[in-house]
Amino acid sequence: MDDAARPALSGRTGSAGAPSGYGRGARILSIGIATTGLVTFAYFSVASYVLGDAAYAQISLLWSALFVTVSVLYRPIELLLSRTIADRRARGLEHDHPLRTPLILQLSFATGFLVIALALRGPIEDDLFDGSSTLYWILVVAVLAYAASYFARGWLAGQQWFGFYGGLVFLEALSRLGFAVAVAVGIAEGQSAVALGMAAAPLVSLVVVPWAFSRRPPAQQRARDADELGLGRGGRFALAVLAVMIAEQTLLNAAVLLVDVTSEDAAVAGFVFNVLLIARAPLQLFQAIQGSLLPHLAGLEAREGRAEFSRAIRVTILAITGFAGAVAMGLVLIGPFAMDLLFDDAFTYGRWGLALVAIGMGAHLAAGTLNQAALARDRAGTAAAAWLVSAAAFVAFMVSPLVGDELLRTEVGYCGAALLLCALLTAVYRRSAAGTSTGAG
Repeated sequence: MDDAARPALSGRTGSAGAPSGYGRGARILSIGIATTGLVTFAYFSVASYVLGDAAYAQISLLWSALFVTVSVLYRPIELLLSRTIADRRARGLEHDHPLRTPLILQLSFATGFLVIALALRGPIEDDLFDGSSTLYWILVVAVLAYAASYFARGWLAGQQWFGFYGGLVFLEALSRLGFAVAVAVGIAEGQSAVALGMAAAPLVSLVVVPWAFSRRPPAQQRARDADELGLGRGGRFALAVLAVMIAEQTLLNAAVLLVDVTSEDAAVAGFVFNVLLIARAPLQLFQAIQGSLLPHLAGLEAREGRAEFSRAIRVTILAITGFAGAVAMGLVLIGPFAMDLLFDDAFTYGRWGLALVAIGMGAHLAAGTLNQAALARDRAGTAAAAWLVSAAAFVAFMVSPLVGDELLRTEVGYCGAALLLCALLTAVYRRSAAGTSTGAG
């Protein structure tokens, strides 16, 4: 991690002006998040074996509710911090990064959540968790703990300390898995013990932050720069990304929540959740690319490295296409067998439906890449509109009677919405690239 702690200085550049540390940093972060994705998958696999179908379905709902909330509230601040710090570093402003505005926004979002959660305690407990106060309080504590975790991620990504970023999310996943394993070996027991890992994990992961801060190189100059991040400008960016996060979490979690409400079989929500793990696990892995890509692209925009900007997008999308194609082919061949092995339920998953989710996952990952380009080029509002349209189309399809089988409806709907999203963001990317070129002329 010592190498990761040394930021890639603006003077150290490779060809086309790209920081030579970018590729290495992305690889370091990719290894950390790839391992994290596997550990997260293991958490749910173990949970499915130690809990009954109904209890596991509630764990799935808790996870969905938790990550809808934290992604919507805190991911905008992570990206705001990452983009702002990277942009300033690219312009030679190495110290005194403006943290006041992101901190105010993060605290405001966390406080707003707490007020709403306390006001709606009854409906949340009764309707979502079948009267379980334990699951309710785990949700509240976990959401508040993730405020600090996501702020730390943004700071680490902006500094391009990707080893520490990877370490933070890996420790989070590993500590969460520990609670499920404790139930499996008999140290603890029951649904509450498994769920408690979701609240403890973000707190445990923060042990990385003091270590990273201690590795910060001493400041040669502490002169403050007048280019502070205003609350209005930062707030507009954060609100646009907040809309993106709402839409993304709708794609990943609305099906689970809708099925839980409408289905006569409570276990169906767990089956839908398991299928969407095919998309969720690679998307967690893709945080490695996002965590390094946005600050990299923001730096390229500041240095006017347009050719390298386009190359970074092109290479990433080509890699995603190959990965998604391989996953889809593998699911056609062994998907039902693998799902039966990983999850202890009596449900049989269709191979072609699983392949549809893999195709949708590829389109979702490609859309995420194009979204980072839009954020780097200050097109957050236009990108948010594309996400909201796609999410609305997905929800409309999920509540329609076009496909009777709830699981197949989820698979078809997710794939279609992700392809629509990718097409819309491709149009945004091309327009922003044309605008950049015109401005350069």
